[in-house]
Amino acid sequence: MMVPVRCFTCGKPVGEHWDEYKARAATQEGDEDPEEVLDDLGLDRYCCRRMLVSHDDLVDVVSPYQ
Repeated sequence: MMVPVRCFTCGKPVGEHWDEYKARAATQEGDEDPEEVLDDLGLDRYCCRRMLVSHDDLVDVVSPYQ
């Protein structure tokens, strides 16, 4: 589904960083280390990092069943 707008634990906005994270690290073309990308984006807390690292985009999987 959609990436959460805010971190579940601390409430910091993380949804605005998803597009850049996905382009730089989460795709096959992204050759950068996810740790470095998250550092560049300013996500220092591990609770915020897990929101992006553990997110799986399921829109393509769920959309045929609507």
